[in-house]
Amino acid sequence: MQGDAGQTTSGSAGVVQGDPGRTDFDSTGAAQGGTGQTGTGSFGAVQGGAGLPGAGAGAWQGGFHPGHPGSQTHPGSQTHAADHGASSPTPSGAMPPFGPGSPGPYYAPPGSLGPAPAPRRGRGKVVAGIAALVLAVGGVAGGVGGYVGYEAADRSGPVVNALNQVPPAQQTGSSPDGSIEQVAARVLPTVVQVQVQGGAGSGFVLSSDGLVLTNNHVVESAANGGAIQVQLQDGRAFDARVVGRDPTSDLAVVKAEDVSDLPTAELGNSGDLRIGQQVVAVGSPFDLNGTVTSGIVSSLNRPVSAGSERGGQATVLNAIQTDAAINPGNSGGPLVDMRGRVVGINSAIYSPNTGQSQAGSVGIGFAIPIDQARRTAKELAETGKATQTVLGVQVTDAPRGGAQVSEVTSGSAAASAGIRDGDVITRFGDRPIDSSDALVAAVRSRAPGDKVQLTTGDGRTVEVTLGGQPVEVR
Repeated sequence: MQGDAGQTTSGSAGVVQGDPGRTDFDSTGAAQGGTGQTGTGSFGAVQGGAGLPGAGAGAWQGGFHPGHPGSQTHPGSQTHAADHGASSPTPSGAMPPFGPGSPGPYYAPPGSLGPAPAPRRGRGKVVAGIAALVLAVGGVAGGVGGYVGYEAADRSGPVVNALNQVPPAQQTGSSPDGSIEQVAARVLPTVVQVQVQGGAGSGFVLSSDGLVLTNNHVVESAANGGAIQVQLQDGRAFDARVVGRDPTSDLAVVKAEDVSDLPTAELGNSGDLRIGQQVVAVGSPFDLNGTVTSGIVSSLNRPVSAGSERGGQATVLNAIQTDAAINPGNSGGPLVDMRGRVVGINSAIYSPNTGQSQAGSVGIGFAIPIDQARRTAKELAETGKATQTVLGVQVTDAPRGGAQVSEVTSGSAAASAGIRDGDVITRFGDRPIDSSDALVAAVRSRAPGDKVQLTTGDGRTVEVTLGGQPVEVR
């Protein structure tokens, strides 16, 4: 495997890979039916405004029609008075004589005002009607103008522009306790990228002088003298060598050369984990150094059989399952709790069979519990070799569930406890066993010398003291 997360081989086949998703921003024209405001960068000002002054092209033409925003009226039709030229009637007969004393309506006696001339019928009424109409229209226009002015003033407040606002003060305080931000700040300096020819994985610092814990499958290709480099979060890179590795538990310890005073990871207790507990994964997926993802503990004691891409020894993990995103390159990096303590080593991912050449996260990742890894890492760091916990049986899946014993090794822990060929082991301590992988994972989660009760399908319960044997590295 080239720096990628181990792929499960039992019950999972294939890998997933896809191009990074791209989000296309679709910014079309401006809104219609708005309040007559124009949007920056929109195509065409807002149409269908309230018909207020300044509310867009052709603003406020004609009158204001409540209930019909944006309707335009033609200028009000004008009423033309019809003047038919009416005049006073002329009496029949000859024209009356002109001069003093002459009868007729044209001259009044001296010193007398005489009767006022009769008004011309029709025109006076029309003029009066026009005057009244003008007054009415003036009153309505004044009312509408005042209302419109009030509405416009009410809607057109001061312009607020985010670009003119003062940026907030730079955050200087520490992040809240228990936050992902705080966990990342604490853990990142202790996480490294482990680079080998053809790929890269992750790891974390065990000692200030350069001991790093990672997965066996990350450094497997360089185990026989290949080049290894360890890159720190500050960008410095150091040559490294393999100190020891254990393919059966998929763990390896490497040593960065000529370094000192490195920050070291804090190891936690995976036995305290609970399903649903929040966790954070840190590593270098797809060569993206220092990537932080978060999720929860999805399951515990999950039997996972992971094979090596290079045909190496198969691994059965007693794994922590998590939905924190784990991808190729995360392998060997830490899974930490919300106090920044390492509770697992990210090692494998489940990928549906899609025919792709490289796996990707589907929210099902697996990590080696730190309680198991701590013992193996200590042995590798001190002696270069690891001891494997063994029961001393060969097992297959029983037809009705459980691990069926096909062979018992002479002188083994199982033989000493009275386990016989053909027995079906259904419980390991308080843990149900429903398959052969489940039994192997349960055994490897313990240390040599641990005492465990085994329950068989016929109801027998026996106590076994687990044995150990050196791991043979091929």
